[in-house]
Amino acid sequence: MKTICLYFEIHQITHLKRYRFFDIGTDHYYYDDYANERSITYIAENSYMPALNAMHEMIINNPGYFKVAFSLSGVGMEQLELHAPQVLTKLQELNETGQVEFLTEPYSHGLAGLINEESFKRDIEKMSKKIEEYFGKRPTVMRNSSLIYTDDIGAQVASLGYKGMLTEGAKHVLGWKSPHYIYNCSLAPDLKLLLRDVNASDDISLRFNDSSWERYPLFADSYIAEIAKCPESEQVVNIFMELTALGIAQPLSSNILEFLKALPTCARQAGLEFATPGEICDRFESVGALDVPDSLSWVDEERDTSTWLGNQMQREAFNKLYSVADRLLIAKDPALLQDWDYLQASNNFRFMTTKPSNWNIDRGIYDGPFDAFTNYMNILGDFISRVRALYGGIENDQLEQMLTTITNLGKELDVKDKEIQRLQTKLSKLDPDNEARQPEKKAPAKKATAKKAPAKKASAKAKEEAKPVEQETTQKSADPKAE
Repeated sequence: MKTICLYFEIHQITHLKRYRFFDIGTDHYYYDDYANERSITYIAENSYMPALNAMHEMIINNPGYFKVAFSLSGVGMEQLELHAPQVLTKLQELNETGQVEFLTEPYSHGLAGLINEESFKRDIEKMSKKIEEYFGKRPTVMRNSSLIYTDDIGAQVASLGYKGMLTEGAKHVLGWKSPHYIYNCSLAPDLKLLLRDVNASDDISLRFNDSSWERYPLFADSYIAEIAKCPESEQVVNIFMELTALGIAQPLSSNILEFLKALPTCARQAGLEFATPGEICDRFESVGALDVPDSLSWVDEERDTSTWLGNQMQREAFNKLYSVADRLLIAKDPALLQDWDYLQASNNFRFMTTKPSNWNIDRGIYDGPFDAFTNYMNILGDFISRVRALYGGIENDQLEQMLTTITNLGKELDVKDKEIQRLQTKLSKLDPDNEARQPEKKAPAKKATAKKAPAKKASAKAKEEAKPVEQETTQKSADPKAE
């Protein structure tokens, strides 16, 4: 039976304020709070809440049949916590139905996977923990920012224990192959790849309300009929898009939600079913490896990363930002780490693009790409000076040694944790009654709140790793040398 996998991304841009060269060193707050509140409130009222309510209705009317998946960025969730907590509450209600799956994506919605493996790992782990806190389950499927993927990124994701990953079903990668099968990473065969059906996804997210489109108006029965006509051997049709497609890109007046709510009935009549990405990874075997040596994404005609890194301004800003990435790995200042997350967000680099594109780019306060570059670099100049101030008495080679020591300690602790888990499992097999006597430990899912989430305290493991850094930094603070 052919399966439909429906997935939506939820991410919110954190708008930067106008930041002048003369603000460097005097103003360490970089954000336009009014623009952020206005933007997220408008999107929540006109897209997120109506769309989520519609999907909740679809789940209730189709118990056990209709299923859907979401991924959220951490920076987007922080905006929702502040200005639209009702969205997170609604997602928790959907989660309780058992017909929804939440995926992991980078907390910052950034591009760390292209340049710094350790930062990418930390970004994913941070997001995975936040999803588990809110929805009670650790994700097993990964979705990178804008579906960015390479063989190397796939190998990194596989090493973190994920069983599947979403990416784009681009023609220049697939060639004669169909996106309606499950593939696997060429460098990590255990990582299964779900490829977005470009046409089926864009029919809804881009063309639905286009009166000049030859298939306008699009009805649910004809849309499902096109999917059902695919060869019987083709297994999965992956329909991936941003949640803002429902209500923003395609306005509510276009009847987009009525179209959406009719899909389960039409799909059932056509003999199709719905499944989440995790279920698909468990149900279907890979038909072969997919070779993606160069970066792949779901943006623009090229389906690559040129929209973020295609010109010299973008690459200069990107390289300068990640020049301090290793230093941020051992930083413990909550404000600095929050700024790090927001400055990594990919939209900061997209505002600088000079590419002609069919995709409408709202540059916000910026007059053009050079204006966006100048403002971002002013902010980055202040941010980097704050990072360097933390390690003023430490030379680069000494810092590298500290980072190496911390990394090695972390690996040793991971080995010990796995050994403890192995011994506990062995003990439970030898003495089954011992496990039954253990009190049940189940943390309740975190409830959405309008208050700003406080910075998380460092875990015991992080404190243990940071001790050598604190001791050596204290010793070096008396050194008159500054970096």
